[in-house]
Amino acid sequence: MSSYSVNVSGIAPTTTDNQLSEFFNFCGKIEKIEREKDKAVIHFVKPNAAKTALMLNGGTLDGAALTVASDKVYEDEPGIASKDPHIDQSFKPRAGIAAEYLAKGYILSDHVLKRAIDIDNEQGISKRFLDYFHHVDQSLGSRALGQDQTISGKVQSTVDTATQKAKSVDEEKGYSKTAHDYYARAIASPWGQKVRSFYTSTSKQVQDIHEEARRIVDQHKAATSEKPEAATAQTSETKA
Repeated sequence: MSSYSVNVSGIAPTTTDNQLSEFFNFCGKIEKIEREKDKAVIHFVKPNAAKTALMLNGGTLDGAALTVASDKVYEDEPGIASKDPHIDQSFKPRAGIAAEYLAKGYILSDHVLKRAIDIDNEQGISKRFLDYFHHVDQSLGSRALGQDQTISGKVQSTVDTATQKAKSVDEEKGYSKTAHDYYARAIASPWGQKVRSFYTSTSKQVQDIHEEARRIVDQHKAATSEKPEAATAQTSETKA
């Protein structure tokens, strides 16, 4: 199997191998990491992931500014259209990946965020991701509004009713995990139109990435708060 590598230097002495792996996993699947003190070579499975890692040059991990470089220029794999309910990290828009980093608490300068926007502008959003995003939108819409319907195009009053209906269908059919998918939640939220625009359009500013990061954090908090409630309800039903 071919691997696509980047060279990383400036790693803090306190940074563990696990922390290094977690940081670069946002780019895509890692094949292996070779580390020696403050330097490491990260080998990725896909060129898309290596290209995203290069975007992070100057990013901060454990208080240290990382230098990420490579002698090679990587081009993205286009990806094959699929209705798989999951999306490989490496096919996501770079601005979306940058937002995930910020939501997780990592520090990326505006220069890095602008680089993410520039990459998306230069090559557009991958067809693989656009197909996936539309599938999420249509899947939620079909369960709530009828065949071939989407949620993102509806006014919020319709969305609120439809989302509750979709949630009931999910629970009946055991799709509760699907209902917790971030994209499905975000599309059905009051800012659904903004979310759709953010992930399917290349026209955005640095501030848009910060706003999406806040939405990710808010959705994660909402999903986390629902879990104890669900567990309590299940316990009550069991006792009854």
